[in-house]
Amino acid sequence: MPKFDGSRPWGMGPGTGWGNGPCCGGAGWRKGGAGMGLRRFYNKKEEKEDIEGEIKVMEEDLQALRERLSEISQGK
Repeated sequence: MPKFDGSRPWGMGPGTGWGNGPCCGGAGWRKGGAGMGLRRFYNKKEEKEDIEGEIKVMEEDLQALRERLSEISQGK
């Protein structure tokens, strides 16, 4: 769940995740995502969209980490 706001993967709403996030015990959380080796792509377009979604989530996480590091460095 990106940013822990209830939006689920890629903002698609409830029931769209794999149950691997930190709220569900998250065996695959922060280790390349859920089912990286188990995904089935029916075509290159779906695979491309999925990879782009993963990159977007990772970039958002990285930005949040950088912001928090900056806050810590400033003593907040």
